[in-house]
Amino acid sequence: MQEKGNISIHTENIFPIIKKFLYSDHEIFLRELVSNAVDASQKIKRLASIGEYSGELGELKVTVSFDKEAKTITISDAGLGMTAEEIKKYINQIAFSGATEFVEKYKDKGDEKAIIGHFGLGFYSAFMVAERVDIISKSYQEGSEAVKWTCDGSTEFEISEATREARGTDIILHVAEDSLEFLEEFKLKQILDKYCKFLPIEIEFQEKIINNPSPIWTKSPSELTDEDYLKFYEELYPFAEKPLFWIHLNVDYPFNLTGILYFPKVKNELQLQREKIQLYSRQVFITDEVKDVVPEFLMLLHGVIDSPDIPLNVSRSFLQADSNVKKINSHITKKVADKLAELFKTDRADFEQKFDNIGLFVKYGMISDEKFYDRAKDYCLVQNVDGKHFTLNEYAEFAQENQKDKNDDVIYLYTSDVNAQDSFIQSAKKRGYDVLKLDSVLDSHFINQLETKLVKTSLKRVDADTIEKLIDKGVAVDVVLSETEKESVKKIFEEVINDTSKVVALEAMPVDELPAVITQNEFMRRMSDMSRAGGGGMNMFGSMPNNYIVSINANHASVAKILQTSDVQEQKKLAKQVYDLALLSQNMLTGADLTAFIQRTALAL
Repeated sequence: MQEKGNISIHTENIFPIIKKFLYSDHEIFLRELVSNAVDASQKIKRLASIGEYSGELGELKVTVSFDKEAKTITISDAGLGMTAEEIKKYINQIAFSGATEFVEKYKDKGDEKAIIGHFGLGFYSAFMVAERVDIISKSYQEGSEAVKWTCDGSTEFEISEATREARGTDIILHVAEDSLEFLEEFKLKQILDKYCKFLPIEIEFQEKIINNPSPIWTKSPSELTDEDYLKFYEELYPFAEKPLFWIHLNVDYPFNLTGILYFPKVKNELQLQREKIQLYSRQVFITDEVKDVVPEFLMLLHGVIDSPDIPLNVSRSFLQADSNVKKINSHITKKVADKLAELFKTDRADFEQKFDNIGLFVKYGMISDEKFYDRAKDYCLVQNVDGKHFTLNEYAEFAQENQKDKNDDVIYLYTSDVNAQDSFIQSAKKRGYDVLKLDSVLDSHFINQLETKLVKTSLKRVDADTIEKLIDKGVAVDVVLSETEKESVKKIFEEVINDTSKVVALEAMPVDELPAVITQNEFMRRMSDMSRAGGGGMNMFGSMPNNYIVSINANHASVAKILQTSDVQEQKKLAKQVYDLALLSQNMLTGADLTAFIQRTALAL
């Protein structure tokens, strides 16, 4: 038997299109061919289970081999096999898909989702790397003869008799000169590890099984222990720290979705190089670009998602947006929110310990997703400088007691840098006020959001003004200076400071406060930060300059000493020392001014 013919396609140029445009990444030829071999193996297994094949199944593994000298790569399976007629139908007529027909025929007899592939266009990805492809196949059907199909990448093919004893198929690629890199062991192993690591049939390469056919996401959570989850995490990310916890996804309605998402240890930095979530379709690796499937705020999670219902383009190289993707996205958000709520309720102390790591996810989610905010607000924690944690509701109640101003507004004081702002924190604590620690990369956005959600509540950084003005109780502190003395002190400091970006103000403060503090108005600082970040169109006129208020404590002994000194130069020297101390407390004293301050202070010892 020998037959020649033409492949039934609509254009002579189909192969250049496949090679150059359909599959941009040539390495996926191996994914497609191995997936097809696995598909054929699962089909025979399925037929045996429903009584339509009574022969011995034998070992159903798929073998990948190569011969560098002969310049061939071979993918062999012991699956369904094909007759000459089936080859002509499924291989020559690209518009048909063997998997589609198989599912249609057997859809009432079991789980059609177990069939991976489309043996149509996927097979033709072989011509991206091969100048000729041979298929040697023997069908499982009784009395079938082995058959060989050969094509050199043109629209012409040849079918002839072949020798093959066992049921199954060999795909033999005669590798083209421009693709010899695929004849290297490390290259093939790399591709198999990437795309075929969890295929449901054993894959053998270089006499070793290189995949895990039963990854734990395919099992029921009741079958698994913590050790199983940790071991699998190590398999995915060999050099990562142990995860904090994980979520096992297992949905079969209204869409199919399985997978495991792990919460890694992430503190105050958004990782630029992140271990990505891997997307699979029936255990075939598709991509690690999952931004449409997974909410953006969860992109820092690790793990795998597997869904046959995620729509892919024909080359499986990117996702296509549809309603299922949105439903899956929403479901993952809900599952994460529910898991966090469960952890909080089950063991609050443990949750508090972990919040340093998971707070980034929670706050990011609350900022970016309104529904997640509504779910997370009950377990999102804030921590004060003394290390005590509060939920948002608990802190609202706590602050109500002592931190209301004269207008009955509640003021949350916070620090973005505990060490740099320590003197301001101590001033607040002297008055019995609490100070929150909001120092992560997201907290500036989180603060803005809280102010839109909380009623009659504002957040002020502890160094945004003097403590009496931050929480203005409407109680005036007496000033010991006359109006003339105040003007005199103000003039001395303005001459010493000599900086238009700093406004000098004499304030009525308690005698135990610092002689001078440098503050930046909360609103102006936020505007300045937004300007530098280019947010909200704020940078259209260029960056806003930093403007500071130098608040002089009119009741401090140092100010009295300045007034008591009749020598103008001595007055300026004292004022300079007071000002430099204020700068030093804000880490703003640098260069020659810092050197002069140290020398001046050393001489006074």
